[in-house]
Formats: sequence, C-alpha cells, structure tokens
Amino acid sequence: MIAAPVVVGAAVFYLALLFAVAAFADRRAREGRSIIGNAWIYALSLAVYCTAWTYFGSVGRAAATGVWFLPIYLGPMLAMLLAWIVVRKMIRIAHTYRITSIADFIASRYGKSPLVAALVTLITVVGIVPYIALQLKAVSSGYLLLTASGAAGGGPSPAWWQDGTLLVALALALFTILFGARHLDSAERHEGMVAAVAFESLVKLVAFLAVGVFVTYGLFDGMADIWARAKAVPEMASLLRLGGTGGAGAFGYAQWFTLTLLSMLSVLLLPRQFQMMVVECVNERHLKRAAWVFPAYLLVINIFVLPLALGGLLLLGPNGADPETFVLSLPLANGATGLALFAYVGGLSAATGMLIVETIAVSTMVCNDLVMPALLRRQGRKAFSSEVETGSREENASRQDNARAGGDLTALILNIRRAAILAILLLGYLYFQVAGEAYALVSIGLISFAAVAQFAPALFGGMYWREATRAGALGGLLGGFVVWAYTLMLPSVAKSGWIDDGFLTHGPFGITALAPERLFGLQGLDNLSHSLFWSLTVNVALYVGLSLWRAPSGREASQALLFVDVFARGHATATAGAADPVFWRGRARPADLMALASRLLGPDAARQIFEEHSHESGVAVGTDLTADARLVDKVERRLAGAVGSASARVLVAAVAEEEPLSPADVMEILNEASQLRVYALALEEKSRSLEIASAELSAANAQLRTLDELKDDFVSSVTHELRTPLTAIRALSELMLDAPDMEAPQRQEFLTIIVGESERLGRLVNQVLDMAKLESGHGEWHNADVDLRRLVRDAVTATTELARSRGAQITFEAPDAVPLLRADPDRLTQVVLNLISNAVKFVPAEGGRVHVSLHVEGDGLVVRVKDNGPGVPEGERDTIFEKFRQGGDALTRPPGTGLGLPISRRIVDHFGGRMWLENQDGSGACFAFRLPFQPDAGAEGLAPAASEPAGKVEALAGGNTREETP
Repeated sequence: MIAAPVVVGAAVFYLALLFAVAAFADRRAREGRSIIGNAWIYALSLAVYCTAWTYFGSVGRAAATGVWFLPIYLGPMLAMLLAWIVVRKMIRIAHTYRITSIADFIASRYGKSPLVAALVTLITVVGIVPYIALQLKAVSSGYLLLTASGAAGGGPSPAWWQDGTLLVALALALFTILFGARHLDSAERHEGMVAAVAFESLVKLVAFLAVGVFVTYGLFDGMADIWARAKAVPEMASLLRLGGTGGAGAFGYAQWFTLTLLSMLSVLLLPRQFQMMVVECVNERHLKRAAWVFPAYLLVINIFVLPLALGGLLLLGPNGADPETFVLSLPLANGATGLALFAYVGGLSAATGMLIVETIAVSTMVCNDLVMPALLRRQGRKAFSSEVETGSREENASRQDNARAGGDLTALILNIRRAAILAILLLGYLYFQVAGEAYALVSIGLISFAAVAQFAPALFGGMYWREATRAGALGGLLGGFVVWAYTLMLPSVAKSGWIDDGFLTHGPFGITALAPERLFGLQGLDNLSHSLFWSLTVNVALYVGLSLWRAPSGREASQALLFVDVFARGHATATAGAADPVFWRGRARPADLMALASRLLGPDAARQIFEEHSHESGVAVGTDLTADARLVDKVERRLAGAVGSASARVLVAAVAEEEPLSPADVMEILNEASQLRVYALALEEKSRSLEIASAELSAANAQLRTLDELKDDFVSSVTHELRTPLTAIRALSELMLDAPDMEAPQRQEFLTIIVGESERLGRLVNQVLDMAKLESGHGEWHNADVDLRRLVRDAVTATTELARSRGAQITFEAPDAVPLLRADPDRLTQVVLNLISNAVKFVPAEGGRVHVSLHVEGDGLVVRVKDNGPGVPEGERDTIFEKFRQGGDALTRPPGTGLGLPISRRIVDHFGGRMWLENQDGSGACFAFRLPFQPDAGAEGLAPAASEPAGKVEALAGGNTREETP
C-alpha cells in the first residue's frame, strides 16, 4: 500500500501541473501567440474520449469477455473516416453561426427553438450523469486500492461529509470552475482547457503503456508467453475466441454491431466530444491530421489491454482482485509502488480530463438553455430595451442602471455556470451512491452512450434533410428518450435495489409485453441492443413521420437552408459577403440593440459590433445607423456565442419587433440574396478586370520609361562613339592644314590614321543603321540552304590573319557532315565573324587560343567560340548583350562599338535560335548560339565534308594550316 498523504499529494501536484499548463496557454492566447492553433494539439485533445472507462474499464471488460472491448474503439475509428464529410460540416456550421454546444446546434437548426434546446439539455444531463459517476467510481476505487483504505471491513461507514468520493467530486468542481468558468467568452473557446486536455492525453497514454510494458515484458516473457499460458487454462482460453466466454457460444453479431454503432455515434455526439471536436476547433484543416492521429492513438492505447487482462487473471486469479483495477493491482502486487502511483495519476488524468470538459460543456447548456430562458421570461422586454421615460434626468439614470445591470448579468451568467458545474458533479456522485456499486464501469458508460445516441436523427438529419421540422425533432427526441429511460435507465436503478425489480420480468401491472428488457416480446438481444433498437426505432419513426406531417415554417425553412447549404453559403460569404441571406424582417432601434449587447457582452464588445457594421455598410462611425436585418443578425450571432442561439433569439425578440416569415418570404429573401450575390460576383469580376488593366497599364508605363531611358542612353552612346573618330579626323586635318611643310612620313601617318578613323566611323554608322532595321523589323533577309559547317570554317579561315597579328591560334572542330539550315548565309557569317573577332581581341598577347566548335544537339546545331582571355566579369554577365556594352576594363579593353553582340543575338533570334554566354569554371569566355534545323530538311539534306577525315580538329595560325587528330 501507499500512504494516503503521498497519493493525495501526487494527485494535487498533477492537478496543479494541469492548471499551470492551462494558465500558460491562456497567457499565450492573450499575447496573440496561441498554442492550440496546431493540428497535433487538436488531434490529442480528441483523446478526451479515452476516460477512466478506457483506463480501467476496458481491462475489466477484456478480463470478462475477451476481445469484446474492441467495438468501443472501432466505432470512433470508423467515424473518423467520415470526418472530412460530416465533422467538417459540423465545424463550419458551428463557426459560422457561433454555436457553442450540441443543444445549441440542434436547436438552431430547428428555428432556434428554446424548447428543443431545453429538451436536448435535459436528455444530456440525465444521460451523462451515469458517465460522471463512472469517473468518480474509478478515482475513488483507485484511491482505496492504493491506500488499502477499504481493506479493513466491518468498521462504521464514515459520515457523508467525510466520504472521499464526495471530496473528490467537490475538488474537481472547484478545479473545473477555475478551468472553464472564470470569464464569459462570446466565442466559448477555452484555450487553456484544450492545452491541458492535450497534455493529459499524453500522460494517460504514457502511464498506461508503462504498466503494459511492465506486465508484458517484466512479469512475462512477452505477449506470446501470455497467450500460451492463457490457452493452457480452459476458463481463459475462451477469452481468445470471438464465440464468447462460454466456449461454444455463437458470435454475437447484434451486440458487436450495437457497440460499434454506439461508440461511432458517441464520439460525435457526447457533449465533451462536440466541445473539443467542433467548438474548440480553430481550423477545420486540422481535421486532416486528426483523422489519422486520433485512430492511431486509440490503437496504441489499446495494445496492452488484453495482455493486462490475461496477465492479471494468471497472476492474481479470477477472484484475487477486481479486473477493473488490474492496472493498479498488478504493479502493487509485484512491488512496483512507484509505477502504481504513476498509473493512478494516469487514471486520474483520464477521469479529470473527461470531467472538466464534460461539465463545462453541460454547464454551458444548462445555463444557456434551461436557466437563461426562465430568467428572460421573468425580466421581460423592458429589462433589455433602452426605452426610458422622457426627461434627461431619468434618461441618465436609466443609462447608469443599464451599465450596472450589464455587469450584474455577466456575473450572474458566470455564477449560474459555476453552480451548474457543482450540481452536475453532485448528481454524478448521487448516481454513484445509488447504482455505482451494482454496475461495472463499462456498463455505466454504455448507458450514457445510448442516451446521447438519441441526438443522431435530429442532428444528422437536420444537416442533410431540408424538410425536417421542429415537431419532428421534438417528437423523435422525446420518444427516443422515454424509451431509453424505460428500457435501460430504469432497469439499472431497479437492479441497484432502490425500486422493486419485479416489473423487469413480469412488466408493469403484470403486462408481460411491456417488460422493459423484453419490450413487445422481443427476445434474443442483450439489454443494450434491445434498448438501442427500440429507442432509435421510435426516434426515427417520429422524426420522419412528424416532419412529413406538415411543411416547415418560415424560420425552420430558413435555418434548414443555412445548415444544409452551409458550404455554399460560406463560399458566398467569402467571395461576396453582403450577398449572404439574412432571414429576418421587422423593426428595431440601434439604441435597443446597443443596450442589449452591452449588458451581455460589455460596452467595448458592443461598440465593436456597431463599428464593424458601420465599416461594412460604408457609413462613417458615429453617425446614425439604421437597424437593418444585417445589424440585427450580427448582434444575435454575437449574443449566441455567450448565451446560446435559442436564448439569443429570445433576447433579440425582446428588443425588436420581428415579422413572422412564411416559406414564401424565405424564398423571396433567398432570391434577393441570389441576385445580390450575382451582382456582387459581377462587380468583383469587373474589379479584377480593372486591377489587371491597371497592372498592365503600369507595366506599359514602366516599359515606356525604360525605353525612354534606353533611347537617352542610345543617343548618348552614339554621340560619344561618333565624336571620338570625328575629333581625331578634325585634329589631324587641322595639324596638316596649319603645317603645309610637314614632312612626308608624318603626313602619311596622319592620313593613314584619318582613313582608319573614317572607316571606323562608317562601320559605326552601318551598325547603327543595321541595328535600327533589325529592331524595327525592316531588316533585309536573303534566305537559302546553308551548310553551317562550311560557313563556320570559312569564317575561321577569314580570321586567321587577325589571329596571326595577335600571335594567337584558332582551332576548329566539327563533324563530317551536318544538316542544312534555311537562313541568310551573309547574316550568319556576320555572327560567326563577330564572335571570333571578339575572342581574338581579348586573348593574351602570347599563347592566345580560340576554339570554335560545331555540334549537332537534339533538333539543332550549336556553335561555340571559346577563348583563354580574361573572361566576362560576374557583374557584367547579365548586361553583356545590351547595346553599347563592352566587357573588360575601359582603359585596357580593345576598341569597339558595343553593337556586335546585340546585332548577332538579333540575327540568331530571327532564325528561331538562341545566343548565350556559358559559365566557365576556369579562365576565358565561351559564347554560343543554337539554330534549329530546317523543318523539311531530312537525311538527304546532309552537307558532306570535302575529303576530310572524320573528327578532324584544325589549327590555323599565321595563314598556315596543320591538321591534328584530337
């Protein structure tokens, strides 16, 4: 055993740690750095499904029935297959209309009916009380086992105020109030709670796995050892078969299906699951990860359930300990007290996570859907209106009263929720005292599962069936609940000894056909399957029958459209928000709406609502607003986040005069909204067109500015290039004119320079004219079949004299034959000569090399001219093909116009080719261009080489040619 103060201290420490996690998350949220906006946190928070039932009850069920604990977890796994279809729609609806609970969800669908909300809340409270008792029983039983408090029997029972289970319930009530009822949040999101639940999901998983590993691999030699020992015991061998514990029993398909269906519905409909999965979801895209992480979590946490059950039966015997406590008793019995304490903390974590979320969700429903409507009926319209008697003194006093009342009403709502939390936990304690000892944990949990299953027709039918009505929902819920209570809840109380159980066998008043567990003579089913069959049959029959009995009212039809078509409405809202329909007609005063919002949400939040509406309406803030349908709808949605949609509707109706809507009115509003949506989309399309045209105009203006700058640069460059030779010609001519007796050699030298500068001037003019023609598209082209190999070779030969003068060597490499091209041979010769002459100019004075190559690559020919000169600097690579750009240092580079490369690139582009500068790892530059083949050129178009061996590389220098084999 473990000393009681140690167990209590560990529990208190863990709860304090949870509170610290929650406080940290809340502080991060206030700083705008939310930690729950993470798909992993969201997925882990869904594991609140794994309560003390999973932690203790599953092992007990496995010890009694073998693999029959599995359907409880197969159902949620199957449900997550539909997450992106069903759950995403639930999330979209809840976020769009600020729905805060499952009661709010169902009531909002059926015309925001307070009666539907109240009925759902009552069913929830009655149905969830056994589940809360389950958690209290698990925590209490675990504490008694660890401390051996229940070992000594025969002593007097402690007074009720000394009951440990009651103290646990009160402590958890206090803890839950601190967690989720500290302030009124219009969004009803609890970031601290979500973070704490995600943390406790990890704690209970690690603790359960630790015990499983200890038993499986510490007390046994693995799972195979456990299976072998269990098969050797006849009473245990049946646990490994699906046929049942009797050894030869048939497989219970009906019960398996019932358990799977119940758990599948419960993971979506339990208040705590709806709270975590729908209300607390910050991004519906998180479902994509949760859809596989949550099933994986369920798989992992159940790996050791059967080994623990079998191991406990083998080591402790069938009568040695309660199988539901094997998680604690096995470590205790083998001296691992530290592990046992850690396992208890894990079980406490599973129970507290469920209790915190469940009581917060249910207390919100009780406050919003049971207590608030009663308060509203008592206070009436004047309590929320801004109407006052005439006279400034009375008006000022009324405003002050309203301000004080707003604070009082907010505090009142919080106090109602706190009281509801305490009351719910005390009801769970009461049920634990009445029936808890007569039922196993799993049996208690299944009673709650069957209760919340009654929500399925109204909720899922309302999401997809437009014709469903409020009468159908009320009839189905009430009928299903009555049958559930009669066939399942009442027998559980009778079996606990609190009422006579004779009617279970003989029926009430001796009417056997009305026996709760054999209703109308239906036999062959277990109690749970029997109850679920009759309750859902009555539920669905009444839901469908009453919905078909009469057409939906105007408000029911409007809500049906908003729910069923939520994705279409959401898209419309995102693209053309003003076109979303608002199904409300009537009269309201902005002052009344402001007073109402201020009382429930506070003055700042109310002012924000009106400022947002002013911005959306295009009206200046502070001016008189018209209380149109959109403002009323906006106020009602914000109030719904605080008090629920049904109560919000009652509150708005108290300060506004609403005209009842007929189905025809709904269709009229819908048609108007559709027309507005079409207009909005058309305006949006025109706006996009104007944006595109504006962008194109801006781009054209930028291009014009660029062209203007290029023109200025061009004129400046041409002027500079023309002035240089003209200056030289004029200076030398003036010298010869001023010195008629100049010596002949000097005169001859000056005349030679003048002629050279004149030729340079002519070349510049010709190149400028050529560039202008090419850019304007008026260049002259004389296309013919071109043998590019011969053309390049002739160009190499023509530049040999230039290379000799520089002491350089030119080599040429080409295949024996290449396909013909259709191009202007003179233009291509101009390109090749320009590239070779540029390369020769930049090679070093001694040892200069220029390599010219021609290759067939793909569907074209590529010519490369590579030299061993200084190369092109990295900063000039992007501008080397611009006009008047010359590479190298301005003081040392050879003379030139800077137009050769731009002209060459224009020529190559004209023939569908491309010219580029290749990156060189070493020294030198390599310019290349590619020309595509003539489209109709075939094999017969090959140009043969004249008596030259294949693969020749020719080296030419100083007019002499020598052949070298590469």
